[in-house]
Amino acid sequence: MGALSGKVALVTGASRGIGRGIALVLAEQGAAVYVTGRTVTEGDYYLPGTVGATAAECDARGKASGGRGIAVPCDHGDDAQVEALFARIERDSGKLDILVNNAFLLSDDLLEPGGFWEKPLSNLEMWDVGVRSNYVAAWHAARMMVPRKSGLIIAISGFAAVTYTYGVVFGTSKSAVDRMARDMAIELEPHRVASLTLWQGLTLTEKAQYNLKAMGERMTSSITSMTGSSVEHPGRVVAALAADPEVMKRSGGEFITTELAMEYGIADVDGSVIPSARASRGSPIWKPVSEVDYRGK
Repeated sequence: MGALSGKVALVTGASRGIGRGIALVLAEQGAAVYVTGRTVTEGDYYLPGTVGATAAECDARGKASGGRGIAVPCDHGDDAQVEALFARIERDSGKLDILVNNAFLLSDDLLEPGGFWEKPLSNLEMWDVGVRSNYVAAWHAARMMVPRKSGLIIAISGFAAVTYTYGVVFGTSKSAVDRMARDMAIELEPHRVASLTLWQGLTLTEKAQYNLKAMGERMTSSITSMTGSSVEHPGRVVAALAADPEVMKRSGGEFITTELAMEYGIADVDGSVIPSARASRGSPIWKPVSEVDYRGK
C-alpha cells in the first residue's frame, strides 16, 4: 500500500510535462489519478504525450500500491467540459482529495521579442487557461471537498510573480494564481481544506528541452542558469504534501518547490538535491494563513 492509497486526485494539463510527472508520482503512491489534457492522439501536438499515455503510465507505476490513472480528455477553457469532468469524478469516485491546477496555455510567441502592444490580444489565452481555469476547477473541487471537511488544492506557479519572466500576460497570470490560492485558503480554512501555491523553477519538460535547444538564447538568463529538475521532482513534493497530516498549517502560503523538497528530505529521480533559486529569482510573498491573519488587511 502506498502513502496515498484510497486517495482520489485530479491533475490538470497532464498529457506531458509537470502535470504528467505529478500524476505518475501520485499513482505510484497509491492514488487514483484523473489525468486531463487536450491531446488524445499522438502526433496531434508537436511534442509527445497524450492523456491516455499518461494514464497508462500511472497504471504501471501504481501496480504495487493500487494506484491508477483515468484519462479524461478535457479543454480547461471550456466550462462545460470541466463541469462534465467533475460530474464524472463524483459519479465514479464519490470524492476528490487532491486537485493540482497545472494546466496553462503557453502562447506560441512567448519567447519572441517585442512589447505587449506588439503581440496579439490572443495572448490572453494564458489568462483563460491558467488563471480562469484554475478558479473554475477549484470552484468545482471545493464543492466536493468542503462537505467532507478535507482536501488539498495546489496551484503550480513560479517566480514570475516577483521577477519579470517572458512578458506581461505571463507574469500577471502567475501573480493572479498566487493571490487566488491565498484568498481561497482564507475562505476554505474553516472547512479544513488547504489551498497553496508551489513555485516551480526550471523543469526539464518536453517543451523546456525543446525551447532550450531551439531558442535558449531568448529565454530569461536567470531561468536558464538554474539547475533543472525532472518532471517527477515536483510530483514527489505534491505527494509529500498530500500525505502530510499537518498540511493545513501550510494553507495560504507560497512555497518554493525545491525548498519544500529539502524540508521533506526529497531528492530528484537521479538522487540529486535541486537547489533553491530564491537568491537569483526572488522570494515568495504570501505566508500561510496560520502564521499571519490577512483578514481585513
